[in-house]
Amino acid sequence: MNLIWIVPISGLLAVVVAGYLAWDVLGRDIGPATVKPPRDGGSIKMSMQEVADTIYEGAVAFLDRQYRTIALFALVGAIGISLLLAGVRGGDDAISIAWHTGLAFVIGAICSGLAGLIGMFIAVKANLRTAVAARTSLGDSLTIALRGGAVSGLLVVALSLLGVYGLFELFRMIDVGNGISEADALKRAPQLIVGFGFGASFVALFAQLGGGIYTKAADVGADLVGKVEAGIPEDDPRNPAVIADLVGDNVGDCAGRGADLFESTAAENIGAMILGVTIFTITKNPVYIFFPLIVRAFGLIASIIGIFAIRTGGVVSGDGGRSAQAALDVGFWVTAGLSIVGMYVATVAMFGSNTLFWAGLVGILTSVVFVYITQYYTAGSWRPVQLIANASRTGPATNIIAGIAIGFENTAAPAIAISLALYASYKIGVLAGPELGLGADSAAAGIYGTAIATMGMLMSAGYILAMDTFGPITDNAGGIVEMSFDENGEEWPHSVRENTDALDSVGNTTKALTKGYAIGSAALAAFLLFSAFLDEIRIITGKETPIDLSKVEVFIGGFLGAMLVFLFSSFAISAVGRAAQAMIEEVRRQFRSDPGIMLGTSRPDYRQCVDISTQAALKEMVVPGILAVLAPVAVGMVLKWEAAAAFLMVGTMTGILLATVLNNAGGGWDNAKKFIESGQLKDPATGLAYKKGSDAHAAAVVGDTVGDPFKDTAGPSIHVLIKLLSTITLVLAPLFI
Repeated sequence: MNLIWIVPISGLLAVVVAGYLAWDVLGRDIGPATVKPPRDGGSIKMSMQEVADTIYEGAVAFLDRQYRTIALFALVGAIGISLLLAGVRGGDDAISIAWHTGLAFVIGAICSGLAGLIGMFIAVKANLRTAVAARTSLGDSLTIALRGGAVSGLLVVALSLLGVYGLFELFRMIDVGNGISEADALKRAPQLIVGFGFGASFVALFAQLGGGIYTKAADVGADLVGKVEAGIPEDDPRNPAVIADLVGDNVGDCAGRGADLFESTAAENIGAMILGVTIFTITKNPVYIFFPLIVRAFGLIASIIGIFAIRTGGVVSGDGGRSAQAALDVGFWVTAGLSIVGMYVATVAMFGSNTLFWAGLVGILTSVVFVYITQYYTAGSWRPVQLIANASRTGPATNIIAGIAIGFENTAAPAIAISLALYASYKIGVLAGPELGLGADSAAAGIYGTAIATMGMLMSAGYILAMDTFGPITDNAGGIVEMSFDENGEEWPHSVRENTDALDSVGNTTKALTKGYAIGSAALAAFLLFSAFLDEIRIITGKETPIDLSKVEVFIGGFLGAMLVFLFSSFAISAVGRAAQAMIEEVRRQFRSDPGIMLGTSRPDYRQCVDISTQAALKEMVVPGILAVLAPVAVGMVLKWEAAAAFLMVGTMTGILLATVLNNAGGGWDNAKKFIESGQLKDPATGLAYKKGSDAHAAAVVGDTVGDPFKDTAGPSIHVLIKLLSTITLVLAPLFI
C-alpha cells in the first residue's frame, strides 16, 4: 500500500494546527499597558507590556541585521556551488544538475531562515501572555508557553517535510517532462535535492552561532556584574544587560534552535532517501525512497496529538515545577507511543512485513533513552548536579573541576546507547534483506535499517522542539515579572514569581533535553549520512568505494576532521569571551556614572547593551562559519574523496562527543546554581541552607558563566557543524573524485 498521500496532508494539517495555536496564544490577556506614576516621581517603573515590547524590539532588530548578513553569504554560496558543479561535473546534464542544486540550496536556506524567524516571533509574543497568566494560574501559564512553543515545533517540522517532499516531486516531474524515464527520475531526485539540506545547514550554522554569541555575551555580563558584584537578583530591572539577556533567549534558543532542528530533519531525511535509491535500483520498488517521508508524517501527527494530550488540571504551585514537568512528560509519552503505532502501520502497509518495524522501534526508544540520560546529568534531583553544587561550597575552582569531570563522564552512556542502536538496527535490516529482495547478509539492507532507526528517532521532533521553545518563553516570562510592576506601581506578589520560577525550572530541563535529543539524532544519523556520501561516490564513479585506512591521505583527513571540531569550538567560545568583556565593562560604566540606577530612580541604557551584543554576534560569527564551510572543501579537493570521507566520519564522531561534554557540563553548572538558589544545598556542619549571595552561590554563578558558552554557543553549533559536513560532502562529491 502506498501511503505517500499522508505526507502533504500531515504537513498541511500541522500548518493549520500551528495557526490555530498561534491564534489562541495571541488572543490571551496581555495585562495593563502602563504603570501608575509614583507620587514623588522618584522611580521609573515599567508595565509587563512595556518590558515585553522592549524585548520584542531588540530581538527583531538583531534578527533583521543578522539575516541580511546571512542572506548575502547564502547568495554567494548558491552561486559558488552552481558554478563549481557546472564546471567540474561532466556530461550533458552538468548545467541541469548545477541549477537544480543551486535552486535547492536557496529554497533550503529560505525555509531554514523562516523556521527560525517564526519560532522567535511567536516566542516573543507568548512570553508576555505567559507572564500575565502566571498572576492567577500556573496551569494556564504552562498551556500558553507550551502552545507558543508548539507553533514553532510544528511549523519547523512541517516546513522541513513539505520542503523535501515538494522539491522531490518538482524535480521528478521536471525530469519526466524532459524525457527522462520515471525510474531514472526517481533515482536522480534525491541527489538533486541534497542542496536543500546544504542550504538549511548553511543558514542554521550562522543563525545558531550568531544567536549563541549574542545570548551568552549578555548573560555572562548580566550575571557576573549584576549577581556577583552588585548583589542584585537575576532579571533585576536595574541591570543594564538584562534586556539584552532576555532578547538573547529568543534569538539563540528560539531562532537558532529552530533553524538547527529544521536542517537536522531535512538533511537526515534526504540521506535516508538516497540510501533508498540503492535498494530501488535493485528491486525497482520506489517504496524505499518514499518511506522516510511517510514515517516522519506519522511522527508529525503523533506530535500534534501529544501536544493536545497535555492536561494542566493537576499542575499546582509550590512544588518546584514537578507537576508541570509531569504534565509535559505525559505529552512526550503519548507522542512516543503513537510514533510506535505509526511506525508499525507504515512498515506493515509499505513492506508487507513488520521486520523493519523493530529497527524503527530501536530509533524511537533511543530518543527516549537520550531524553533520560540528559535529564540524569542536568536535573537537580540526580547525583551529577548535586555533586557540582556541593563542590561550590569550596569555591569556583572546585565547582569548575566537578563540572568538567561530569561533562567527560557523560559521554559514556550516549556513546554506548548509540553503538547499541546502530548495531541492533543494522542487524535487523540485514534480517529483513530477503524480504526486501536483497538476499541474505546484504549490507545495503543493514544500512537501510539504520536509516529507519534514524527516522524513528526523528518522529517526535515536533513535540521535542515545542518543549525546547517552551524554555525561553518561560525564562522571558520570569524576566518580565521581575522587571515589571502592577498597574498601581507595586511589585507583583511573590506567588507570581514563584509560578514563573517553577516554569523556568522546567524550561531549563526541557532545553537541556532538546540538546541531548539533537545530538542523539545527529549521532544516529552520522552512519546514515556517511553511507549516503559513499553511495554518491559509487554512483559518480560507477564502482564500489572501499576506504583504505592505511593510506596516509585518509589518516590525515580524519586527523584534520577531529581538529576542526576543537578549533571551531575554540572560535565560538572565544567570541563569547570577547563580547562578554565588552558587556561587563559597559555595565560597570553605567553603574559608576549613574548612581541613580542602583537606587531605582533612573533607567539604565538597555539599548547600549543590546547594541554591544548585536555587533559582537554579527562580527564574531563570520570566522568560525567560514572555517566550517571551507575546511571540508579544501580537504576534499586537495586529498580527494577518501580523505573527505575520513574527515567527515572522524569529525562527526569527535563532534558528537565534544558536543555532549559541552551541552551537559553547561547544563549541570546551570542547574547546580539553581539547586543552591532553591535552598536545597545544606551546610553539613549547621544544617542551614546556602542562600543567594553566599560564597557557595557566588562560586556556582562563576561555574554557570563558564558553562554558558559551552551549552548555548559551542555545543549547539557543533550539532549544526556535523550535519553541515555531511551535506557539503554530499553536494560537492563530484569535486573530490
